[in-house]
Amino acid sequence: MTSTTELLDLERAAWDALSTDGETASAFYDDVLAEDVLMLLPGGMVIDDRSTVVDSMSGAAWQSYELSDERVVPLGDDSAIVGYRATATRDDEPYTALFNSTYVRQDGDWKLVLHQQTPV
Repeated sequence: MTSTTELLDLERAAWDALSTDGETASAFYDDVLAEDVLMLLPGGMVIDDRSTVVDSMSGAAWQSYELSDERVVPLGDDSAIVGYRATATRDDEPYTALFNSTYVRQDGDWKLVLHQQTPV
């Protein structure tokens, strides 16, 4: 059964890690990413190599973030999409986007398989 609270907490934990430091963020994503992953990012950036995704998380931390309009769309007992709007600040620059993260439960743990950001 899909757990809305569990998935929203996982997505918030990702933001917490990204707001701490690069080492924490990389470790978090190394733990939560599926072996096969696809990241669709602003500017047409597409990353489908797991180690590249983990390495890319070591950049500057977010100074602050706020999530709103959060929702979970179950795709079955072991998969779901988490969608929301995030407003965040990094290097004193504001950033607002719509996000979606698709998770699949593997061996009892939720693993991120697809992530997309659409700036607004």
